[in-house]
Amino acid sequence: MARTRVGRAEVNGKPLVCLVCGHDQFRQREVQMNTSGLSFLNLDWLNRSAKAAVCEQCGFVHQFA
Repeated sequence: MARTRVGRAEVNGKPLVCLVCGHDQFRQREVQMNTSGLSFLNLDWLNRSAKAAVCEQCGFVHQFA
């Protein structure tokens, strides 16, 4: 997997801080929002994706649809 840039993130013009540890450095990535129905049918590729900010300190994933 390719490593993404680490840095600060903003949400609606406000700085993002980790909800768990309060850290302000994140890796940006795209994540898939799986649903049980499509997973049951082996159609996970049809699920929508979301942007995510992964805390560089504790690893908590903040997802944004």
